[in-house]
Amino acid sequence: MANGIDFELLHDDIAEKDNKKAVLLFHGLTGSPFEMRKYGDFLFKSGYDVFCYSFPGHGERVSEIETVTWSDWCNFAQNKYNELRANYNQFFVSGLCLGAAMAVYLAEHNDDITGVAALSTTLFLDGFCIPWTICLLPFALSTIIRFYYTFPEDDCFGIKNERTRRSLAKLTAKVDIGMDNYPLNCVGGLLKLSKNVRKNLKKVNCPILCIHSKYDNLSSTKSAKVVLKGVSSNIKQYVELNDSYHMVLYDNEKEYVMNTVKEFFTKLVSAENEKEVVCI
Repeated sequence: MANGIDFELLHDDIAEKDNKKAVLLFHGLTGSPFEMRKYGDFLFKSGYDVFCYSFPGHGERVSEIETVTWSDWCNFAQNKYNELRANYNQFFVSGLCLGAAMAVYLAEHNDDITGVAALSTTLFLDGFCIPWTICLLPFALSTIIRFYYTFPEDDCFGIKNERTRRSLAKLTAKVDIGMDNYPLNCVGGLLKLSKNVRKNLKKVNCPILCIHSKYDNLSSTKSAKVVLKGVSSNIKQYVELNDSYHMVLYDNEKEYVMNTVKEFFTKLVSAENEKEVVCI
């Protein structure tokens, strides 16, 4: 069921399937489609239909976050992909944090994805703001503590730009656009998804772009490098940022990030169109 934060941006004037291209976006852990909206608007203006939905237990359903599992997230993402894919000739997936890991997961299980753009991929919790208590996580997840303890959001909100950080803090205080903490059970779900993704990276054959900040507060560049080393894709690109934290779509290099994704997608669309012309 969609909620008020989900969005679909459609070009109603493009009727033919062969002239249509789309991007399915996935938001981050305990976030919502709100954090993907500017990115979605940018891709829409670049000619793509854009879809973004709240993961189970997120958005307006945060009360369910302790009852959902990583498998629920995966099933949800796969079902959305199944609903949309047949309507488009070229179909991309992209995400941030948890969403990036999910985009890679879909590429492992679907061989008709045109390309992936993974932003701040989170396979390991090893960023500079992760507390030392993370070493106790395996123990905590095996006890009832996992239903009661939460990791608080750090003061930087994953954003290096102080002005943007202050604006986001004021906005989150007024509007319910995501959680300001990471429930332990939810973190455990992310780590289980990440483990599954790492185990199946060789199944990824589609082109993939990984963008990651050298100073990501939540997950170091190790995550992106593990992905690119493990996939079987012939086309893979790594871009490392130097003036951003985790939330690369809102930080100092946001325009560069979006334009890099656009350029990557555009090249793939052109290549696909050339193949079709040759086949004809």
